[in-house]
Amino acid sequence: MPAQIELLETKIRFETNGDSRKEVHTRVKINSELGVRQFARLNFDYNRSFESIDLPLVRITHPSGGTVDILPGAITDNPNPVVTNAPAYQDVRVKSVRILGLAPGDLLEYRVITTVTHHPLAPDFWLDHSFDRTGVVTREVFEFDVPAWNFEPHLASPDQTLPKENSPDGAPDLKPLPPAPYPPQGRIQISPQFPEASKKRVGEGSSTHLVYAWDLRAAPSSERLDPEAKDNRPPDIAVTSVNNWFSLAQRIKGQLYPWGRTPGGQRRDAKTEEFIQGLTRKWPLEGEYRFVSEKIKTVDLPLGATGFRSRRPEEILSSGYATPEDKAVLFLSLLRAESRCDLILFASNDLRSYDVISPSLFKQILLVVSTGSRESWFLDPALEVAPYGLVSASLRGKTGLILDQPGFGLAIGAQVTVSKTAPTELPFPSSQHVAVDATLGLDGILHARVKYTMRGDNELLLRVAFHQAPKEKWKDLAQLLSISDGFRGKVTSVTPSDPYSTREPFTLDYEITMPKFVDWSRKPVHIPALLPQIGLPDPPAKPSPGAAAPPIELGTPLEVESRMTLHLSSGITIQTPTGTSVQRDYATFTSQYSAKGPTITASRHINFLLRQVPAGRVVDYNAFLRAVQNDEAQDFTLDHPVPLAPDTKPTAPAAPPPSTPKP
Repeated sequence: MPAQIELLETKIRFETNGDSRKEVHTRVKINSELGVRQFARLNFDYNRSFESIDLPLVRITHPSGGTVDILPGAITDNPNPVVTNAPAYQDVRVKSVRILGLAPGDLLEYRVITTVTHHPLAPDFWLDHSFDRTGVVTREVFEFDVPAWNFEPHLASPDQTLPKENSPDGAPDLKPLPPAPYPPQGRIQISPQFPEASKKRVGEGSSTHLVYAWDLRAAPSSERLDPEAKDNRPPDIAVTSVNNWFSLAQRIKGQLYPWGRTPGGQRRDAKTEEFIQGLTRKWPLEGEYRFVSEKIKTVDLPLGATGFRSRRPEEILSSGYATPEDKAVLFLSLLRAESRCDLILFASNDLRSYDVISPSLFKQILLVVSTGSRESWFLDPALEVAPYGLVSASLRGKTGLILDQPGFGLAIGAQVTVSKTAPTELPFPSSQHVAVDATLGLDGILHARVKYTMRGDNELLLRVAFHQAPKEKWKDLAQLLSISDGFRGKVTSVTPSDPYSTREPFTLDYEITMPKFVDWSRKPVHIPALLPQIGLPDPPAKPSPGAAAPPIELGTPLEVESRMTLHLSSGITIQTPTGTSVQRDYATFTSQYSAKGPTITASRHINFLLRQVPAGRVVDYNAFLRAVQNDEAQDFTLDHPVPLAPDTKPTAPAAPPPSTPKP
């Protein structure tokens, strides 16, 4: 292990008004040069508009016993690199300390104090924490204390009432949350695997606090988790003063658009107006979405990094950049008065799976636009290159928290709508077409040109990847794609289509060379069809006794068609495999292989028709899976009449000119 954290001590205190103080004390034993590199610089993110960070202690203790204190001059405070060119967001910062003179065997000790005052969502507060289960931390001490008033039943004062889910007539109570000292009753949730070591009450009257503490040692190696598993499990401790989703939605909504919405749209300069009018004449609603997506650069800060405070739309327009939540607010301000647009926040998992309500859950924000021709469109302008109506596969079918448009209520009958589920369907059929044009010479080298044409989830992934990557990294992206599809060789050139051309499928051309693809001295030569591998899911493992078998998840319906043309030298005899055809109601698969003269052609076509295969049809699915896998395992057999010695290097015939991609 490069470094061992001998002590990780964290103490957090919240006040009734939402202010907090967090102190972290850490001692790290450096074991190797890799550990030196890991701890050569300590970075701490914060927002100086409501947070401050102090480093009262940074000390190195050498094995000899000598100590060195890091001087304040080694501490820097700079804007987060993401906002370097975005002055409006430079309150989002990174405080760093450079640790000079660190070496294997040293003990590094530091204290970090983070103070929060006047948070935009105060007096509400929240925290979540997970204990280390990887063995990196030898001893972990964790303590938090919260105002008892927030977490124990209490009576409201005669002149104030706690917020309700519904008013008597069924409409939501839109009055602001009551101020301290009468915040709503919150919740503390603790994993049964980590019961607190102590719990006590301190103070008296309205100053009474509840204090919870833990003192844990490293788990045995048999109980340790992979570090990657941390993001896939709920926190061990979750605390929140927010008592219902509706209250949280109204609190965040008040920060995102406190000025409401001006009917008829936001004022904009002549150049902006001309651009938007040009788009909206072709595509009325899509034009405004494309303007916000393409012309306003996304500042990729985590959701909530600014405390959910938004900038005024005119400021966003004049600057030309915005965070994801500010882009959503700008779109809302540009929208015509007759249209409705709500904002919706999504967490890592479905909203219904969380027991504790907290703003820290949310990772993404989308627009939900209602029109007369369609019930709603879900839009993600932060991605900049997402086709209209297409959102990430990780969000489809998930339920998120609605922030209703100013001027519209959330009531439906006697119920309050606080959530909405993203659609599972795409706005267009999902497809992937791959064409391979290759030449195999007598020197055994294969040259191939591969062209992808995509619509759907893979399209979005490639659009975003090529949009965000600099041009000098395009070959690396194509190389990864070629490896994932089973092509082993070196990519020599890459040509993607314009990621902003979202009304057309995304295309990608690359050329790849595979040296020593065959050894002609061997007779006969077997080669596979040069087609991408088909990703069929494995059937689920046999369930435990008494448990119901899960369905087989096929994912979004998708049509995949791949074709290959391989040019060989004259005189080579060719034996082709036999095609396959398998038809099911959940998917179909066909393949064809042929040879004419020195040219081989191959094609495979699979169409995923349903999202799931019922668990009771696992035997049928296994048969379908085996048919596809057996087909992919087939080879072409090639035989050259005059075998070449391994060291013979004849000149390969000239490859046919590459085909010109269709515009």
